[in-house]
Amino acid sequence: MKKGMESFFTLVESLEKLPSIGRKSALRLGYFLAIEEKFSALKLAHAIEEAVVKIKRCERCGALSEHELCEICSDETRLNGQLCIVTHPKDIFILEESKHFEGRYFVIDSLEDCDFTLLRSLIVSLKITEVIFAFSPSLSNDSIIFYVEDKLQDLGVSFSKIAQGVPTGVSLENIDQLSLTRAFDSRIKL
Repeated sequence: MKKGMESFFTLVESLEKLPSIGRKSALRLGYFLAIEEKFSALKLAHAIEEAVVKIKRCERCGALSEHELCEICSDETRLNGQLCIVTHPKDIFILEESKHFEGRYFVIDSLEDCDFTLLRSLIVSLKITEVIFAFSPSLSNDSIIFYVEDKLQDLGVSFSKIAQGVPTGVSLENIDQLSLTRAFDSRIKL
C-alpha cells in the first residue's frame, strides 16, 4: 500500500514524531492536510518555515525571540527586582499566561550549558533582589536549585521557589507521594 504513496507516508511519519501524536492521529492529520484542507496545509507549512528561520534564543535570558533581545528583556517596566529562573523557554509562555509575574526571566536548560557569568551580571545590572525558581518538582531539579543558589549566594539576593502540592480539583488518590509530602510541609495556617 505504501508503493506510490511515499509522499503521504513520509508526511504521516513526520507527524508521528511530534509529541503526543500516535500512528492513528498522524494518519488522520496527514489525510486532513493532504486531501481535505490543502490551503490550511500550505499555510501551516509556511508558518513552520517562518518559525524555524526566524525564532532564536534571547541573548540575555534564553527565552524565544525573533530579535537579539526578547520582548520581556526589552521592556523597561519589568524591572521590579525579581528574576524567575525556568528550565525551558516554553515555561515562560505558561507563566506569562497567568499574568501574575512581572519581573524578568532566565532559562537554565542544563547546568553544563549555564552561563553563570551572564546570570551574575544580570542580577547585578538589573538590581535583582529575589531569585524565584519555577521548576517542576523533582529531586534532580531540587539539586539544580541548591547548586545555583550556592553559586549566587554571595550576591545578597533572596531565593524562593514556586509552591508545590495538591492541585485544585484532583483527588488525593491521584497525587504522587512527593507532591503530597510537599503539600503537607508547605501547609498554611487558617
